[in-house]
Amino acid sequence: MPNPTPDGPLTLGAVLYPDFELLDVYGPLEMFGSLGEDLRIVTIAAEAGPVASFQGPRSLADHGFADCPPLDLVLLPGGMGTLAALEDEPLHAFLRERSATARATLSVCSGSAILARAGLLDGRKATSNKQYFSLATTQSDRVDWVQAARWVEDGPFVTSSGVSAGMDMALAVIEGIWGSERAEGIARLTEYEWHRDPSWDPFVEYLDDASKLLGLA
Repeated sequence: MPNPTPDGPLTLGAVLYPDFELLDVYGPLEMFGSLGEDLRIVTIAAEAGPVASFQGPRSLADHGFADCPPLDLVLLPGGMGTLAALEDEPLHAFLRERSATARATLSVCSGSAILARAGLLDGRKATSNKQYFSLATTQSDRVDWVQAARWVEDGPFVTSSGVSAGMDMALAVIEGIWGSERAEGIARLTEYEWHRDPSWDPFVEYLDDASKLLGLA
């Protein structure tokens, strides 16, 4: 990911699709939104309008794929809607088009499975949600899937583990673009305990075992 501090504000596009995971979007956006005038945030879906999350609350997509403005950062969530999104070729085409010109493309949780299905992670390292890790790994055998990782950065692609890991990833990206002092200040502002080590992963023990994680095994 290119490191020089930008001369002006950047634009981040958060991509929504039906049954996305709420925290996958709004955890990172809490961090990015704390940059104030240095970052403009827009929401995008296939069509502008409300998009329901898996948890129920709807979010409003500011733009459809066709009228989306230029993006410097792309944020792709995971969630139960990933299963349908894996077959959504217009979404894949949009991600391929926008990642080619973005400064960085970020995914949270099973969002990396969608990036892999779109062919965007071939030849790169990546990670994903641990209890459904095989959902990602079965999308492409050309990806070097990292099991134990909070997040993984490889070139312009940054993939994170399950749900809350997106906030650690977001702060790491903020640090890479705007500097450590800015990222640390945002972590303090949000009273968030930032895990700065990308290899810190206490959830890898639940690899592909959601029942164990939920205490049902």
